[in-house]
Amino acid sequence: MFRSFYFRCTLLFLLIAAGFSCLSWRLIDIQYFNRKRYQEAAKKYSTTITYLPGGRGHILDCNDELIARSVTLAKIRVDRYALQNPELAAYALAWDQLSAEPSWTNLTEQAKRHKLRPLVKKMLRTEDESVLVQKHMAYAIGHLAPALRLKREELRARIEKNPKSMWFVIERNMEEEAFDRVQSVIDNQKIQGFSLEKSARRRYASPELASHVIGYTIIREIQQGNYSHEKEVGAFGVEKALESILAGKDGHRTSVTNARGLLISPEPSVTLPPRSGMNVQLTLDMEIQNIIQEELVAGIREFEAPRGCVIVMDPHTGGILGLANYPSFNLNTLDNVATNGINFATQMVYEPGSTFKAVAIAGALNEKLITPNSRIFCHNGFYKQGSLELKDHHPYGWLTTEWVVGKSSNIGTYKIASMMGMSRYYDYVNAFGFGTKTDVPLSGEVKGYFRETDNPTTFSSMTFGYAVNVTPLQVTCAYSAIANGGKLLKPQLLKAVIANDGTPIESMQPQVVRQVISADAAAKLRHCLTSVVSKEGTALQAAVAGHLVAGKTGTAKKYNVAARSYYNNRYTVSFAGMLPAKDPAFVCVVVIDDPQTNKVSRYGGTIAAPIFAKASKRIAEHMHLTPTEAIPTSVANQ
Repeated sequence: MFRSFYFRCTLLFLLIAAGFSCLSWRLIDIQYFNRKRYQEAAKKYSTTITYLPGGRGHILDCNDELIARSVTLAKIRVDRYALQNPELAAYALAWDQLSAEPSWTNLTEQAKRHKLRPLVKKMLRTEDESVLVQKHMAYAIGHLAPALRLKREELRARIEKNPKSMWFVIERNMEEEAFDRVQSVIDNQKIQGFSLEKSARRRYASPELASHVIGYTIIREIQQGNYSHEKEVGAFGVEKALESILAGKDGHRTSVTNARGLLISPEPSVTLPPRSGMNVQLTLDMEIQNIIQEELVAGIREFEAPRGCVIVMDPHTGGILGLANYPSFNLNTLDNVATNGINFATQMVYEPGSTFKAVAIAGALNEKLITPNSRIFCHNGFYKQGSLELKDHHPYGWLTTEWVVGKSSNIGTYKIASMMGMSRYYDYVNAFGFGTKTDVPLSGEVKGYFRETDNPTTFSSMTFGYAVNVTPLQVTCAYSAIANGGKLLKPQLLKAVIANDGTPIESMQPQVVRQVISADAAAKLRHCLTSVVSKEGTALQAAVAGHLVAGKTGTAKKYNVAARSYYNNRYTVSFAGMLPAKDPAFVCVVVIDDPQTNKVSRYGGTIAAPIFAKASKRIAEHMHLTPTEAIPTSVANQ
């Protein structure tokens, strides 16, 4: 009997020992051999990552005027799982009760937890779980409603609006001050089930100015593992083109909760601070931008046109000082962006008409085939050679090169281009940048089109601005080459990259694409272009009192694609000019598409030229250009 008892005791001891051995081995397996696997599994269900947005860099104009900045906004979200957890509710209510004691603030965190634990257990034991959840809801609403500047009934209605949603937003676009206020309430009162997430939103100081240049951002959902957050990214214009400079580096904060869902303070190593993007200074001068936009809109309304653009460029740097399009849109609201978002200056092409005649004159002057005083016979307004027939709007006989330009003779221009021959003429068209993108840092730029053909009719049409499609920016770059001594420059919008403390990181330098014509040929061409803006020229209305203006009108019939012919009474009119003519400080190109007015004849000299004159007068005053010409008394007294 004793032996049987001894055997049973031994067997029981061995079973207990085996059980403890298995438990010990399991602990060793968890704590040592597979520690990382179980840590990762635990983190998966107890770790929350809060997105910390990296600030987007500011955009400034050339005079350090703020154009765009990002403001920090936040949204408050409800986690209904946590909100319905009785243990979390009891924890918050216990904290509320104990924190009212006078000695509470003097206790250490460990001492606070020591006092909280038994009270939480008591509440869970003595009160119904649904009652605890309701009490916590009332407690949370009582503190959060004033912080959110809401009535309690309104906050409760928002929370209860989505009874089936377990994770939803109740307030968006909270400013930084409101974020701090609400976060403080959540932290100090230990309110459960509510969390805040920061995000950034772009704000534009003058949202109607340079909309197509500045561009805008969109909010994109970024997925990182099991978590996602919203990020502001450039979608159009400079915002998109300079994304790599402007965009900040996002950070995050990792929060770990225990088995009961209570927050465990994160270690410093699990917080990755965000990094702000760089600021960019543009070549834009917002005062010039405002001037050309006002004059463009006024001209559009006066001459009843559906669209148009004005570009102002510094011919010595290629810097775009202003670029205005109509119609436009508001950068802050993005109203009508779908219909008005096309950048006429870079994304639409047109037949330029007589502004294109400068290419033929420039090439012939550069090849020394003509001088400004060379005499060209213009056949009294009608020229015929084989199947080729050309007409002028007036019957001109002999004209000097200067007055071929000044009178805008199609026949004279064709005959000058013919001196070079088709091949050399096309070389100059290419050299001035037509048919090629300017590589301006704006999305969606088109390259235009022209074809090097042996057809004499097509060739003749091209010499006076038909059978070729260009963008207004290409014309601006070509006339800037004429203004600066013959150098085609890459158009620039970025002037400098600036660190957050104001330190310049990089300054952009002018980029010469090529020397198109000699400085001497460019000077002679500018002289010829001054005749356009005279009493005998085609653009007297482009004159600016006190300054000698050089420029060229353009009037081209619009093409009817459906009928495969030109309209008889629909035009694209333009003027490309510069001042002062001898050493231009700026080039200004005005293009007005399809004006419908009957108050004046629809020509570049009667519609685009006066818009140029009004804008250029104000720009010259803004740039403090010293007048070089006598100002008529009638003008001076105005």
